[in-house]
Amino acid sequence: MGLKIKKKKKSVRQRGQTTYGHGARKKWKGSGHHGGVGMAGTGKRADHKKTLINKLYGNSYFGKQGVTSRGTSKKKYKEINLRDIERNFDSLMKKHGKDNVLVLEKYRILGEGDLKSKVRIKALGFSESAKDKIEKNGGEAILLKNKVISK
Repeated sequence: MGLKIKKKKKSVRQRGQTTYGHGARKKWKGSGHHGGVGMAGTGKRADHKKTLINKLYGNSYFGKQGVTSRGTSKKKYKEINLRDIERNFDSLMKKHGKDNVLVLEKYRILGEGDLKSKVRIKALGFSESAKDKIEKNGGEAILLKNKVISK
């Protein structure tokens, strides 16, 4: 039998592959000649594409466009019943009372409940029943000028 000759291995200085986990070497070289990003997956719920689309198209890409139904009108005033005024009369007079007049600038007075005391109230509006009950007790219902609200 002949002698076995051992071959010396070349020393490997580099650790791992030269691609560093990016596949082919050309894929990690830069952005030239790789094409665009594409618009696939840019549907209505494409969260992963939002930044790209907002950059290209602005904020008008997502959501509804065109004719939509009219929204319901919101009340521009608050409502309070006579019952609540009677129940919280002292605290209301401390907050909103001026010269023995209860000034409720943002409120429309409704007629549910009864008033026991004689009260002068300034408000944006009064329901007919509220106005009758206030005046029946000897009070006064004063509409604020230029802010009349009818229902």
